[in-house]
Amino acid sequence: MHLIWENTVKNLILLWTGEFKGINTGRESYELGLEVWEAIGKATAASGGTLPSVYCARPPNPVTERSACTADTWSFWTQYLGPVLLRQKFSKAKYYKHFVKLVKILHVCLQFELSSQDIEDLRVGFESWVKEFEEIYYQNDPQRAGVCPITIHALLHIANSIKETGPVWTSWAFPMERFCGRLQPIIKSKRHPDACIARYIVEEAQLTQAALIYNMAEELSLHKPLNGMVAGQFTHKSYPTCVLLPPRRKGPDTIDDSLYSKIIKALATQLDTTPAVLKRVVFRKHIEQWGKVRRLEGGDTMICASLVKKQVDSRDATFVRYESLVDRNARQRNTPSIFEKQTFYGQLQHLFVVNVPTNPTIHLDAPLTIFFAALLPCLLTASSAHLDMLNIHFYSAMGTSLDIVDIICVQCLVGQVPLNDNGWSWAIIDQSGDLARAVFED
Repeated sequence: MHLIWENTVKNLILLWTGEFKGINTGRESYELGLEVWEAIGKATAASGGTLPSVYCARPPNPVTERSACTADTWSFWTQYLGPVLLRQKFSKAKYYKHFVKLVKILHVCLQFELSSQDIEDLRVGFESWVKEFEEIYYQNDPQRAGVCPITIHALLHIANSIKETGPVWTSWAFPMERFCGRLQPIIKSKRHPDACIARYIVEEAQLTQAALIYNMAEELSLHKPLNGMVAGQFTHKSYPTCVLLPPRRKGPDTIDDSLYSKIIKALATQLDTTPAVLKRVVFRKHIEQWGKVRRLEGGDTMICASLVKKQVDSRDATFVRYESLVDRNARQRNTPSIFEKQTFYGQLQHLFVVNVPTNPTIHLDAPLTIFFAALLPCLLTASSAHLDMLNIHFYSAMGTSLDIVDIICVQCLVGQVPLNDNGWSWAIIDQSGDLARAVFED
């Protein structure tokens, strides 16, 4: 934690802003300039409204609120905001590529599991990055030795440390730092602070052991369970991984002709019939709308943009990643279908519950309930390969037609970073990694 977020990253920024120990750029030109860095700081703070709260706390402005930037803040900025906001800001592309190379290496370091090959890649990657760092910033000049503190050399030992002790999450300082933060409020006596701390630790250990022995973790927890019951929620046995949350809208007046036709078309695809047949079976009274969906087992809560009114100064939780099977031969008539999984990004507009009644016309022997999500897709633009590897994508327009998919296809929330003040160009940040991917069964 301290090696990267509290030292290496901060030192890089000091080098870029010309504030590192009074050392100039030498024969290079890596400084950003005050106006550029101030613009990056404003963009960092402005991104808070379009990043879901589950991603991070609102990022402070690193220029005007530097004291508010914690290790957690620098971690998120380095991995997700930095690659976006520093793009095309340096006078030479090699400085930006050098930074992105570090971000890629850090993404590997932060993986939940690492193979022997991953560790070897880290070893080679850090060696290459440190060598380039010396070429750019040290420049083989003994007068510039100050730009190479011990923390730069320490990067070369990370791979060996992971090999000896396991992934970095097993030994980093974040849990201990947060534990110390929990201790501070319980100190009630300035004269005997150690007694207060000792009592708190003993009592917490006793509660923890009681919860483990008697399987009472939820009963003894002082926090509201993430997957707890919510008044008015709706679940169905066909969808055990999610729960729908209010507001709820029901009635024929809540769905216009266009939406109804799109729902019927999506339903016809799923039931392998025709829209004309379904319109004689499924009516508007069989369809209801919901405002939110929560993925269970620690998943995200996603909000419908059309049904839930956005509050002032709220965080945006409407943009999601969804995956669907697309027929590669859809435009070729009389050609066998070949389906392949594709990833899409878009804004969640509607959530529908379709209650299909029993009807022999569509070969349905029992009532069927289907959850549909209607999304407005983001039309992605081409981006560089190294940013695609970081799950950072760009778009400047939204689609005009809704995609209606089964709710199982909707995976998780994504964040957005505005690339300009006019709001016509955005970067999409997806930090879920490989832990939130759809698995399609035949």
